[in-house]
Amino acid sequence: MGSSRCGIDTIEIARIERLLAQTPATDLRKLFSAQELADSGDGPGRTASLAARVAAKEACIKLFPREAALGQIEAADFSVARDNYGAPQAVLSSNAQAVLARHRLHGIALSLTHDRTSAAAMALAEPAEVAVPAAGRFLYRFVPLRRDVVLANLRRVFGDTASAAEIERLAAAHYGHLWRLAGESMRFPWMPEARKRAHLRVENLDALVAAMAQGKGVIVLTGHFVNWEVATTAAIARFPHMRGKFHFVRRALKPQWLDRLVTHRVNQTGFRVFPKCGSLDAMLARLEQGDVIVFPFDQPARPPDGIEVDFFGHPAWTFKSLAIIALATGAPVLPAGAWREPDGRRVLRFEEALPLIKCENTDEAVRRNTLAFNRALELLVLRHPEQWHWMQRRWKRAVDRRPPRAKR
Repeated sequence: MGSSRCGIDTIEIARIERLLAQTPATDLRKLFSAQELADSGDGPGRTASLAARVAAKEACIKLFPREAALGQIEAADFSVARDNYGAPQAVLSSNAQAVLARHRLHGIALSLTHDRTSAAAMALAEPAEVAVPAAGRFLYRFVPLRRDVVLANLRRVFGDTASAAEIERLAAAHYGHLWRLAGESMRFPWMPEARKRAHLRVENLDALVAAMAQGKGVIVLTGHFVNWEVATTAAIARFPHMRGKFHFVRRALKPQWLDRLVTHRVNQTGFRVFPKCGSLDAMLARLEQGDVIVFPFDQPARPPDGIEVDFFGHPAWTFKSLAIIALATGAPVLPAGAWREPDGRRVLRFEEALPLIKCENTDEAVRRNTLAFNRALELLVLRHPEQWHWMQRRWKRAVDRRPPRAKR
């Protein structure tokens, strides 16, 4: 389906010439990236070069008519850069990346041209490919643990943009991911430390360093992706002086012996554990000391701990404690995701800190920030969707279990 998507656009160079003459430089930066303006130069070919880039942006938008009609994507979400051979490359904003991922597309190939009077561009969508191991196909067919839940969740996210066959392929790939995850969990504790570190690459570590430098502590927003023990070990290895100052928030496991075992393994990696409920004061105290709180944000919450905000366009009960803590402390919130490469190596990537939204109404500030955190999590999930935890009932209806107030 992805390879059949093609967008074509042509534009008169004279039109862009008028645009450049009538538009202040500050407004041009809203349409063109700094790299596009630099690559176009200041010579006589500047107008034609920028015209070709406008045609490329419009061709990219034509790949997604529904999202364009709804105002979910615009020309500024696309820009054009040159690779080492001078060929044009599409550069996508985070918003555009999310739209492509929902359509199961990997990228956009571009071709640009112009003559003396007009410029034209063609954009060809490149479909995303996901490997489905034999174990995944076997488990999906013969050991369908919660298969109905997995398929229902995938359809909720990709049902409007991906074929039924692609959704089943994602489901089978997810079972293959779980199979590898189980094997990693058994092997990892016995690996030498050097081998553990060699199997993981950390990206954009500067974002975490800059956040820690603020002295307010750091909240890492993440989800249930690949084996978190691998990722946390790498993080501790980069900050040996922070050993014991990284804290992982999680729900208690049942039975108790399993919870004790997992907690022991977490502590061995240099992490400490906060239970999901009843730890607010302790977390505030650790942030005041400059510690790092790792907060898995992808589990459902019940009232009064949660509020209902959209997740992938559907209402989902979400923990509001992260927004409350961030607003109270000013601690920067960094999204971070981990995934497994085809060769088995893991990647842990930190994103830039999310800007906090402040309102006079505290409840509204909590709601808006919680929604923003969900959108940041969506981008992490869409990067490698087969490696997220699709078995949980993320969109189930919440029931308020607080006892009713006594009548006076």
